[in-house]
Amino acid sequence: MTRRTTRLLAATAATVLALGLAACASEEPTADPDRVVLTPAKDGGSGTQPIGNPVGDGTGAEVEGYRMTDVRLPGPDGTGNVSFRILDPAGTPLLTYTEEQTKLLHLYVVRDDLAQFRHLHPTLGDDGTWTARVDLGSPGRWRVVAELIPQGSPTPIVLGTTLRVPGDWTPVDVPRGKEAETGSDGVVEARLLAAGEVGPNGRLRLRVTDAGGEPVALGSYLGTSAHLTGFAVDSRGFVHVHPYGAPEVEDDGTTLTFHTVFEQPGDYRLFLQVRVDGLLHQLAVTAPVSAPATGTGQGEG
Repeated sequence: MTRRTTRLLAATAATVLALGLAACASEEPTADPDRVVLTPAKDGGSGTQPIGNPVGDGTGAEVEGYRMTDVRLPGPDGTGNVSFRILDPAGTPLLTYTEEQTKLLHLYVVRDDLAQFRHLHPTLGDDGTWTARVDLGSPGRWRVVAELIPQGSPTPIVLGTTLRVPGDWTPVDVPRGKEAETGSDGVVEARLLAAGEVGPNGRLRLRVTDAGGEPVALGSYLGTSAHLTGFAVDSRGFVHVHPYGAPEVEDDGTTLTFHTVFEQPGDYRLFLQVRVDGLLHQLAVTAPVSAPATGTGQGEG
C-alpha cells in the first residue's frame, strides 16, 4: 500500500460518519474492504439504461395515470421513516417493478433549496407501501422523488411531491458559477470538465480525484462506476443520467462520461455518488447547460 493510499484511507475513516444516510454507505458491501472492483464497459455504455427516456421530472405526483400517494416524512427532529405508495392507472397499489441499476425503485429526498440530498432504496410491503429510514438533519420543505419502472413498461416513471418538516429553517442560495463546478467532501473531489447541452444524446464529463489531485480507482456502485442525479436550479425538475463507458484513469484524475438528456437550458445541481476504497462518497457540483448550437442537438464529447 502506498503512502498516499494510507493517508487517504485514514482521512476517509475520519469522515465516514459525517456521510451518514446521505451516502448510502451500506449499499453493495464487498467481502474484502480493501478490494476495489472496477466496472467494465458494457456494449459501449453502462448497460443499465432502460429503453426510452424517463417520463416526468419529479415535480408532479401523477404521470400517465401512475400516482404517488400517502407520502409521509419524519417529524420535527428529521429522523424516522419516509413512506409512500405508488398507484397504477387503475388506482390499485403497484406491486411489480423492473429493476433499474440493481434496484426496483430509487428514492431521492432533497431539501427544496437543493442544499441537502438523500438517495434511498426503500423496501416494498405487501400492501404496496414503500418504507425507508432517513435522517434529514434539518426541518424545511423537502422534495420526495421516486424513480421506477412499472413491470412491462418500456420507460421509467418519475413522480414527486413536496412536504414540510416542521421547524425553523432558512433556505440558502444554490451555488452557481465557476467555483460551484467543483465539489469535495474533504477526501474525494469532483470537477466539471465541460458545460452540458440540451439534446437527446448529450455528454457530460466529470473528473474525480483524491484531495491531493491524484486519480482514484472507482469501485462498483449500483452495478456501475458512478450514480449521478440532478435538479434544475430554476424549476427543480429532476434529471438522471447514466455512465457512458468505463472510467478513464489519467495522470490528472479519473474521468467519468455520462449520457444526458437535458430538455431545458440553465443551471443544474448534480449529486455524484462514487465508491473509493470501499466507501461511498457524495459530491455536489453545479453544471451550466446551454441550448444547442444552430443545426445540432448533440452534446459535446
